[in-house]
Amino acid sequence: MRAGLKRLILWDYPRGVWQYDVMCGVILVFIAFTPKAWFRDQPRIQHASQISEGVFWLEPELVASFPEAQRLPALGRFLTERTGKKLVLTRVEPIFDSEKEIKGYMAFSQ
Repeated sequence: MRAGLKRLILWDYPRGVWQYDVMCGVILVFIAFTPKAWFRDQPRIQHASQISEGVFWLEPELVASFPEAQRLPALGRFLTERTGKKLVLTRVEPIFDSEKEIKGYMAFSQ
């Protein structure tokens, strides 16, 4: 029993034997039927990425597409539509590279 468990953990079976096929089948079943919630999978937002709870990375093109006077509420509505969560942005800060060019923006919500 112990030797079999050791071979299973170390994947010591050669290809073509039934034990190898069973392990591959178990992996495929795990991939196909594991709920997304187990991995806290976040939907991909075009031109934006959620870094952590309430913190987003925004592409410069997205931020520039909104008028500066209405930027916070407009970006908040954009992120609310994409995430399905009610977000109110408190601030949007530019992120610069070493040559002082804007690489993106960090958006913070309540």
